[in-house]
Amino acid sequence: MGTLHLVLGVWLLGTAGQPYAWGQGGRGAGPQGTPRPQGQNPGGMHIYIWSGLKSHGPGQHNYPQFLADWSKILTEHGAVVDGGLHTPDSAELEHTDVVVIYKGDAAYLSDSEKATVEAYVKRGGGLVSLHDSLCGPDPAWFATLLGGAKKHGETNFTLDAPVPYTVVDKTDPIMKDMSNFTVYDEAFFLMTWAKNPAIHVLATAEMAPTRSAGDHKGEVVPQMWTYEHTLPGGQAARAFVWMQGHTYANFANYQIQRTLLRGIAWAAKKPVDELVDYVPPARPAGRGGPTARVQ
Repeated sequence: MGTLHLVLGVWLLGTAGQPYAWGQGGRGAGPQGTPRPQGQNPGGMHIYIWSGLKSHGPGQHNYPQFLADWSKILTEHGAVVDGGLHTPDSAELEHTDVVVIYKGDAAYLSDSEKATVEAYVKRGGGLVSLHDSLCGPDPAWFATLLGGAKKHGETNFTLDAPVPYTVVDKTDPIMKDMSNFTVYDEAFFLMTWAKNPAIHVLATAEMAPTRSAGDHKGEVVPQMWTYEHTLPGGQAARAFVWMQGHTYANFANYQIQRTLLRGIAWAAKKPVDELVDYVPPARPAGRGGPTARVQ
C-alpha cells in the first residue's frame, strides 16, 4: 500500500464541452458510463497534487491532509483534480496543466523520475512548490525548474518564528489579496538561485533571530516568487513558489489561500483569477434540495 490515489478527474478528459456534473449515479459520462463526481466542473484546469507521507509533529508538514483538503478546495473552485503520495508518472502528467507539490524533500528523485518531470516541464507544464518541497540533494538542478532550491541537510531554517512578509511587487495580479503581514511558520535563507533567467520576487521576509538562523538573522530573503523559463528544446514553462507551509493551519489564512489559488492558475497558464472567481452553476431543483449555488 503506501499510496493514496485520488482519481477525481483523469477519466473526464474528453468531457470539456459537457454540462456541469450534478448528475447522480446511473447518469454516466465517463468510460463505460462511469458517473461524473457531483459538483465537478469537467471543463476546469487539470491539477495534480504531488503529496507525501506526513512528517514532523502535530499540525506540521501534514502532506496527506493537504491532498485531501485541497482536492476539495480546488474542485470547488472549478478544477479537475488528481493526486497521490508518489511522484506522478508520464500518464498522470499527460493532460495535467499544473502540478502542486507539497512533499518534504520532493527533489529526491531517480533518474527516470527526473526525466519524467523534465519532459512535463519541457512541454510547458506548470509547477507550484510549497514549503520544503524545493529541498533535495541537487539544488542546482531543481532550481532550473523552480527558480530556487534548498539543499537537504544544511541548517537552513528559522523554525516556529515570525515571518514578516513585505510585498515587493504590489502590481502583480497574483498578489491582489496579499498585504504586508506576519505569519508564524518557518523560513529558509540558504538558497541556490537560477540566474538566467532569474526569479521574479513577489514577497520577502527578514529572518527572525532564532538559534538555527544564527548569523543569518536580519537577512532579507525571497519567500514567494514566480519563475518563467524554457528548458533546452522545450516550451516556455512557469513555476510559482511559496516557502511557508511548515505550520499546516496557515493554509487556511484568507490572504494566503487566495494568493495560492492565483499562483496555481498563473503557473497553469490560465487567467490568474480563474480559480478565485469561479462560480458553479445552480444546482438543479430536486437534487439535494431547491435550486441553490454552492458556496
